[in-house]
Amino acid sequence: MTDYPTPPYPAQQQAMPGTTAAMDPRPDHGEHSYVGHGRLADRVAIVTGGDSGIGRAVALAFAREGADVAISYLNEDEDAHETQRLIEEAGRRALLLPGDISVADHARAVVTRTVEAFGRLDILVNNAAHQASFAALEDIADEEWQLTFATNIHAMFYLAKAALPHLRAGASIINTTSINADSPNAQLLAYATTKGAIHNFTAGLAQMLAEKKIRVNAVAPGPVWTPLIPSTMPPEAVKTFGENTPLGRAAQPAELAPAYVMLASDEASYITGATVPVTGGRPFL
Repeated sequence: MTDYPTPPYPAQQQAMPGTTAAMDPRPDHGEHSYVGHGRLADRVAIVTGGDSGIGRAVALAFAREGADVAISYLNEDEDAHETQRLIEEAGRRALLLPGDISVADHARAVVTRTVEAFGRLDILVNNAAHQASFAALEDIADEEWQLTFATNIHAMFYLAKAALPHLRAGASIINTTSINADSPNAQLLAYATTKGAIHNFTAGLAQMLAEKKIRVNAVAPGPVWTPLIPSTMPPEAVKTFGENTPLGRAAQPAELAPAYVMLASDEASYITGATVPVTGGRPFL
């Protein structure tokens, strides 16, 4: 399916972090389109931010490819339970792990509880992110800057470090960076800065773990229609969201999931340290 909604979208705004049910149009996570081919049969994955948006699409695709999935999320229980339903509908096990991964102890607990429940860990998808829009530097509180870094990059370090003892040769870590790593939106200064850090973290960690035969890659989305958008951007920006791409629209989460499946699978056995752009035609690096 490629006949997806194009701007203008209805002007809309939600309280952070936003919910899928309140979005117009509703995002497509691949519920009716993604077909699995057993590429991740019997593997175990953690997907942070797996309750909605890109994370839900990835969790659904992984489950249909044969993986059991642990969903780490902050507090969006309604969305998380829907993701759980989709995973279990695909015949796989789901584990919900609410809490704040910017807290090191909780990040480590996410890994511990996953291994206790499923007996192994093969894939770590570091996808959860915090963003907020600010027109001027002086509007960004110190606490906001610290929260963005703690959620978007510090948590990746905590999770990767905790996961490492459980990852075997052939395992995969996939980080979500952004077009903002290369083309930063000034109103998303803190978020964009962390996405540049994630790009470098991915390249460096890939070299560090190569001798263990653990691959580390990233996906760089362009604009994607997720609850983060109406909950962190002004209504007029939401209305035109994604029209600055050559394809003229925002991606649907379902359009991101195949890149994560490929990077997690044995088909990507010689890909590490890479960032795969899924940007609707906007150049990346």
